[in-house]
Amino acid sequence: MQDASHTAEVVVPPSALTEVVAEERQFLRFSRLNRILHIVMIVSFMSLALTGMTLKFSYTGWAVILGKLFGGFESAGYIHRLAAVLMVGIFVAHIANLVQRKRKEFGSWKALLFGPDSMLFNKKDWQDFVGNIKWFLGKGPRPKYGRWTYWEKFDYFAVFWGIFVIGSTGFMLWFSEFFTHFMPGQLLNVATIIHSDEALLAVGFIFTVHFFNTHLRPEKFPMDICVFSGRMDFEEFKRDKPLEYEALLKSGELEKYLVEPYPPIVIRAIRVFGWTALTIGFSIVVWIIYAMLFAYR
Repeated sequence: MQDASHTAEVVVPPSALTEVVAEERQFLRFSRLNRILHIVMIVSFMSLALTGMTLKFSYTGWAVILGKLFGGFESAGYIHRLAAVLMVGIFVAHIANLVQRKRKEFGSWKALLFGPDSMLFNKKDWQDFVGNIKWFLGKGPRPKYGRWTYWEKFDYFAVFWGIFVIGSTGFMLWFSEFFTHFMPGQLLNVATIIHSDEALLAVGFIFTVHFFNTHLRPEKFPMDICVFSGRMDFEEFKRDKPLEYEALLKSGELEKYLVEPYPPIVIRAIRVFGWTALTIGFSIVVWIIYAMLFAYR
């Protein structure tokens, strides 16, 4: 009688093999270009926030100190304009990248804008929002998110709003003589108010709501470095983006997104940059609250 151990074969499902391999690697969530653009955006936004709030609250003690660090309020204005040009450049680079991706990956704007990984809001986002509220209240399970959550989409389109509203009014104030050739001078006063208050709203939102959603949620605390490294742990990916994980597993494309982790020295450098940005952001919020409560004019 032939030994059964020689005739029986253990068949391992492909999905199981994929998970074994994945456990040793990480999931690549963001491309190199996206990471670079986000880092440059952070530097640009921090520069805009620091110089802009320094000019807006120039009568406060902390603004005077920051103004001196910038070389004076006039120098702060130059830095502010340079950072604004950088921000617009980032926006243009992103749009150009979308056009390129449309041609190479999607083939049509419809596939890009309305596909499963679209950044546009859809019915699923509303269902996730309602489901999240129920989950907060203990009335239901946590929603199963895909590649993008509804709050990530909101943050994404907030940049478009900021570029249009804050950017356009900022350029009106920068090139005021040119714009008054074909519009009433009173509009510059309106532009000043819109630019100042919308910028204050943007700074407050980014350094509170965005920081909380990205870094301070219990499952991410104290910092989520994914947008800097482009990578996230495989188990975290399965837990955080279950619909995307299931879709990639079903299509057999999961292996394409598995990469080796960065060495510890790179992660330490990323964390230093991240903690610096967080510290500056939270400090600006404290300074704004102080100015609004005790010194606002």
